[in-house]
Amino acid sequence: MKRIFVPVLFLLVAATARGEKGVLGVWKNPTGSTIQIFRCGANVCAKVIAISSKAPSHIDSENPNKALRKRPICGLEIGRNFHLTGPDHAEGGKLYDPESGNTYSGSMTSDGDTLELRGYVGISLFGRTETWTRAQKDVAPCQA
Repeated sequence: MKRIFVPVLFLLVAATARGEKGVLGVWKNPTGSTIQIFRCGANVCAKVIAISSKAPSHIDSENPNKALRKRPICGLEIGRNFHLTGPDHAEGGKLYDPESGNTYSGSMTSDGDTLELRGYVGISLFGRTETWTRAQKDVAPCQA
């Protein structure tokens, strides 16, 4: 019994370390760009690691700060200060939308290979949800 338990436990830990379960991991947004959701200190953050050719822009042209409008979206942190309330849910963070230049309060909930990302102003009722899918293969990172 011990021999079976140890390898199974190791596989579960390895899968969790790669971020294959819960909100942590590598995700594709609707345009096909790839975002990594990862631990940053005690919190959870999200950054763009690959840009799709279908993405509206490769620079942060809609940023409200004119000095930042030429920075690349590649490597851009678009989520910060999320708190994990369980492996499948994080909340209380901020989401930056480079398409609009707006920052929203947010939450994220995973269900298998689907991530529901909710951005809102004030209360969650006043917002929208975007569905991302878990990246199924290694992604070549963009160059920041």
